[in-house]
Amino acid sequence: MSDERVKKSLDAATKEMEASVSFLDEALAHIRAGKANTRILDGIRIEYYGGLVPLDNVATVTTPDAKTIQIQPWEKNLIPIIEKAILASDVGITPMNNGESIRLCIPPVTEERRKQLVKVASGAVEEAKISIRNARREAIDKLKKEVKNGLPEDVQKAGEADVQKVHDKFIKKVEDMFAEKEKEIMTV
Repeated sequence: MSDERVKKSLDAATKEMEASVSFLDEALAHIRAGKANTRILDGIRIEYYGGLVPLDNVATVTTPDAKTIQIQPWEKNLIPIIEKAILASDVGITPMNNGESIRLCIPPVTEERRKQLVKVASGAVEEAKISIRNARREAIDKLKKEVKNGLPEDVQKAGEADVQKVHDKFIKKVEDMFAEKEKEIMTV
């Protein structure tokens, strides 16, 4: 009893919800939780042959242990350029180099700072939930308008139920992501 218009509304809502989850994943990855995570360096760009390129395009970035990020440039002359870029960024960690590679030692996070980070993560999660709810509302509004264009009401109601199921699935995913990030932040 499905209708092409219902499928289009559901697909559009699903895409918007997926984008919200993807954006949230990116936002949570940049919250430094006291554990080494190479994704905190994602926003850093390096001057390389006249252009700005992502750090991982000119170096191998690894986490040899839970408190250290190691950057191994592919060319030694990039070490001072990479150090300068890290210092100019909002990462907040002073790089150390041994002439071969750069090390970032992740400082331990205080209890107060952990609570602040959880609040920041919570805010990002709430924004994602609002975005998901808006996608649901838009899809349901489209379905209600389609009733005026000849869509049977029972098909519209079934479509609304499907949209709600997709909404619930994404809200649960967002809540699970938050629970995981909160655990990561609060683990000493």
